Amino acid sequence: MKKIDPQVPFGGVNVIFFGDYLQYRPVFDSPLHTDFSLSSSSKKKQEKIPYEKEIQQRVLRSLILQMNCGVKLTQQMRTEDLRYLQLLDRLRRGQCNYDDYELLQTRVVGQPTIESLHHSPWNKAAIHNATQMGHPSTISVAQDACKGKAIEDPILRKKLLELSDSKTEHLPGLLPFVPGMPVILTQNIATELGLINGINAIFRQLVYHEDSVTTGNLSEMFPNNTQYIRRPIYALIEIVKSKIECTLQDLEPKLIPIPFIEQTFRVDVGDLIPKDKKAKSNQKTILPIKRCALPLVPAYCITTHKSQAVYVPLSHVKRLADLAILRPFDYKALLMKPSKSQVTEMERLDHLFLNTRSRFSEWFR
Repeated sequence: MKKIDPQVPFGGVNVIFFGDYLQYRPVFDSPLHTDFSLSSSSKKKQEKIPYEKEIQQRVLRSLILQMNCGVKLTQQMRTEDLRYLQLLDRLRRGQCNYDDYELLQTRVVGQPTIESLHHSPWNKAAIHNATQMGHPSTISVAQDACKGKAIEDPILRKKLLELSDSKTEHLPGLLPFVPGMPVILTQNIATELGLINGINAIFRQLVYHEDSVTTGNLSEMFPNNTQYIRRPIYALIEIVKSKIECTLQDLEPKLIPIPFIEQTFRVDVGDLIPKDKKAKSNQKTILPIKRCALPLVPAYCITTHKSQAVYVPLSHVKRLADLAILRPFDYKALLMKPSKSQVTEMERLDHLFLNTRSRFSEWFR
């Protein structure tokens, strides 16, 4: 890094960018296709001093325009359903027809073939899967502590374990495991090896201290015969697209051990204080909790969000049969066309691709 010339874009290092300009624009930021050369007719705006963020956006746009090679990837590698693939191709251009709309309506929850994800078996997919396979329900229990001391109060402990992982730095309190279960890694373990937040994997085995297994009714969410693992050591997961080129000792290829990690979050316990004591107590009701748990969550289904627009979530399934739409929607939602700047940028990249193919024709045979 010391030999890099700071005066040259990207320090003279070859950089490859991958992306799709027809996906949704970044939140609270300007997309790379923004044309900052278009001056405003307002004199006041012309005289306005740009903020640092806008300067950075302009610099990045300038760097993007200096890219002298471009390759257009035209083969869709994810979608297996040809009709659905054609629908997605029209959707990204805002050219869906009414047949496309009616086809997607068949995947709205409430149809005879589409069950609500709030009902069995989807709301307890891991338990349902374990029952079908003849396995007892196995739950990895997070270890919570406050100010260096383990949480022993049963009411507080139950509250913490049942908190949504969105409130616990994405470390679940009670994590069900079934061999073969799809999971998602929720933390960056080793970015250089591809062990990053959001990567899909398959759970294979939980390694734990044998004397840490208990049964009982720790949570109403699970059956009475559930086995609770209170001192897990690590989980073995299989990552098909792993970047680890060698096989780890004593493990099959693609099997990777995921260790416990620690995260700290804050929780309001005011609802646990009796009403007659709240007025007399001057104690703070927000506690810092240090949790030690496995950075994994079940991934039998994955929800998407409105901020990702329409095309992005619909393109994340391989087949139409894998899609569930929670509520009906208007036909106009499928007719959102790319903006003028998006179209202009795509045309620029198409021209760059043709130029690249001409310059390096031997690689495009």
